[in-house]
Amino acid sequence: MNLETARLRLEPYHDSHYEGLRVMENDSGVMRYISKGIVKTPEETWESIRRVQARWQKYGFSWWAIKEKTSGAVVGAACLQYLANVESAPLEIGWRLVPEHNGKGYATEAAKSIIDFAAEQIGATYLVAVADPQNTPSQRVMQRLGMTYKAIEQHYDVPCVVYELSIQRAQS
Repeated sequence: MNLETARLRLEPYHDSHYEGLRVMENDSGVMRYISKGIVKTPEETWESIRRVQARWQKYGFSWWAIKEKTSGAVVGAACLQYLANVESAPLEIGWRLVPEHNGKGYATEAAKSIIDFAAEQIGATYLVAVADPQNTPSQRVMQRLGMTYKAIEQHYDVPCVVYELSIQRAQS
């Protein structure tokens, strides 16, 4: 399901997003907090697109490519997924951006639309976000979203700061 914001269009991963996703996954700066700076091979990027497409089929949510409406360029990616991909875990929101698009508010804007999607389409009432403890820009996004610090926990085989958000559902 596509999501729209004032400046962005979020599209479920599609083969056409490969080049834009490669820019991020081949950048050690982007990957420093995700895989200790180890970049993905082209084959691994294709594998991640296929894995995400399968999750969309199974769950009705996963990763979106974030596209700038004005240019049509992929400027990042954002997700709604089970924390550490464990189905019994809470739902997690996450994001990453192409470096030249940092500082424009895109992560916050995309995440807000995903929070709305999670509440309205999935019926979520609780979300978490995790980050490397050194990733202060990501933690600032979590704070801007109204999330509160929970703890440092082990996820994805590494220590992560965990922020949480309780969503109040509108009464119908």
